[in-house]
Amino acid sequence: MTCDNLNGKLENFANNNNNVTETAKPEKYQNGTISNGKAKSSHKEVIVDEEELETRKSLMILATIFVTALLAMFYIYKNFPRLDESERANLKIPLNIEDAKLLGKVLDRYKDQFYFEVMTGICLLYLFLQTFAIPGSLFLSILLGFLFKFPIALTLICACSALGATLCYLLSLLLGRRLVKHYFPKRAEQWSHQVQNHKDDMLSYILFLRMTPLLPNWFINLVAPVIGVPLFPFVAGTFAGVAPPSFIAIEAGKTLYKMTNSSLAFSWNSILMLFVFSMLALAPVFFKKYFKSKVERKYDDNIENV
Repeated sequence: MTCDNLNGKLENFANNNNNVTETAKPEKYQNGTISNGKAKSSHKEVIVDEEELETRKSLMILATIFVTALLAMFYIYKNFPRLDESERANLKIPLNIEDAKLLGKVLDRYKDQFYFEVMTGICLLYLFLQTFAIPGSLFLSILLGFLFKFPIALTLICACSALGATLCYLLSLLLGRRLVKHYFPKRAEQWSHQVQNHKDDMLSYILFLRMTPLLPNWFINLVAPVIGVPLFPFVAGTFAGVAPPSFIAIEAGKTLYKMTNSSLAFSWNSILMLFVFSMLALAPVFFKKYFKSKVERKYDDNIENV
């Protein structure tokens, strides 16, 4: 046997041995790239499943809290002072100006005898609507203006708005953050960057948003904690920011029976007033930017002179 024949046989034996070894190896050792891809894919699937589970859990908790609050409101409704059947039919959340008129007529009849019961009932309903971002608080503001004197009505509206918005904020902070980021991830990230860029002027911006109809209040309450708005400027801005629109609602309440729809509460004078207040809210931001640019310009001039 020649050396060449011997070397050929040894090479064939080595190749056959390598093929057998590759076949006997598990798949993950045969092709590292494919194995890593499958492992990563499996890991992603586990993460997605966990996120879906947490999202469903958040929805269930939110539904439980809502049903509990709804049962509490029903208990208050059933324990309200005795009413006639026709009057009790009007004791509901006002969805339009006609509902507000009928509800105001019933409550006005019992207000003198059950003053604090009527006040407490309206405030709790206001908090319920604000907490769960349910429309209808505008009609309650008009109703408070109809039933109570201006200082009392204004204090109640500002306090209920701030407390209800805070409860909605906390509820969204605990449960809504995951939901918003799950369904609107890109929007949430963009808004978070905007908040970080203007975090020093957040109080002014909250005041501005509360005074103008650019964004609905329920939307602000839900999104604020998700995008990182701090609690203190949120509460303070809400309490003070809802006051100017409340002036209009309270004045509208004094002429409740003459109103045919809620839009009549907002005249050109009231819109002009809201515009002035909103500009005053942003005034500190404008002044800060003006003086900052002036100081920077002066500093640059001094550098050039040196």
